[in-house]
Amino acid sequence: MKTSKHPIRRALLALMLPALAALALVQPATAAPFRLILTHLEPPLVPNSVTDLALEQGYFDAEGVEVELVRVEQTPSALQALAAGEGEMANVSVDGLLLLVAQGADDLKAVISPNKSLPYVIVARDDIAEVADLAGRRFGVGRVGSLDHSLSMKVLASKDIDVEALEILAIGQPNVRAQALIAGQIDATTMSIGAWMAVPDKTGYHVLIDQEAYYAAAPVVNKVNVVTQKVLDERGDEVQRVIRALIRISRDFAADPAAWATAMVPYAPNTDEAGLAELAASFAGSWSVNGGMNRTDLQYTQDWLYSTEDFAEVTPVTLEQWVDFGPVDAVLAAIGTVAGDAADR
Repeated sequence: MKTSKHPIRRALLALMLPALAALALVQPATAAPFRLILTHLEPPLVPNSVTDLALEQGYFDAEGVEVELVRVEQTPSALQALAAGEGEMANVSVDGLLLLVAQGADDLKAVISPNKSLPYVIVARDDIAEVADLAGRRFGVGRVGSLDHSLSMKVLASKDIDVEALEILAIGQPNVRAQALIAGQIDATTMSIGAWMAVPDKTGYHVLIDQEAYYAAAPVVNKVNVVTQKVLDERGDEVQRVIRALIRISRDFAADPAAWATAMVPYAPNTDEAGLAELAASFAGSWSVNGGMNRTDLQYTQDWLYSTEDFAEVTPVTLEQWVDFGPVDAVLAAIGTVAGDAADR
């Protein structure tokens, strides 16, 4: 190993090396983008599209945070990517998060819900004119015990339908269920209002239970954005900047639904702008204009999930084990709250 023959140079190197080492440790954390993991490939026809559009329309830039979107297929993959350090925040289903927390993951916290509720509707054949006519008919679900199945049975039971008398058929994803409905393989099914709007020919079918009635019967928070405690500790300011951007774009779309419709035109080839405007209008009250983190709704969601078959043998958890209201409360303290999204604590 060679050493410098110049004592002053050696002294300077001795002084510089610790600083360079410290810089090497600090620089990646400050220069690296804030990676947000999503489970959709393009903006979906639901309020959860705000994340994609916030990046596209410069809302993150306006808050001074460089965001990079990382796309995976489903919640388990998103949670795995988060655990592997492949992102700083992930948009995941509450049931997937709770299962992981119940298994011992003690460093995951939900900090915002850009899409606090699923805009579900129940669609049926025209010969099922009223909810009562659904009794004993064939009802398509993703799978027995799935979220759409469990929620829909709760909704139908609230309408005095004997759900035990229904013929439940596990069909798969919403687009497949829509195809099965049109093909006459089932009589009714649940899907998002966006998926229904995307059906090109609705002749012979109609919305039996609209999204407002559906959510009123089952006010369950579907997805949340989760971060690790390490990210909160080390990049908490960026977490708040991301939250602020998502709240601001949600407020803008709530105030001007047509702006959302215009932004979504490139992502909805089967729906014209007028149809998208109609869809946007149906989201009134669904935008997370205060972050979508209402304690009552989150507790209801947890309690309801633990009443389902999927959670029959899952270890109970508390709300504090998977929710941190601190970041969104800090943002709301700075920008205030608006009507349309309860922020009770």
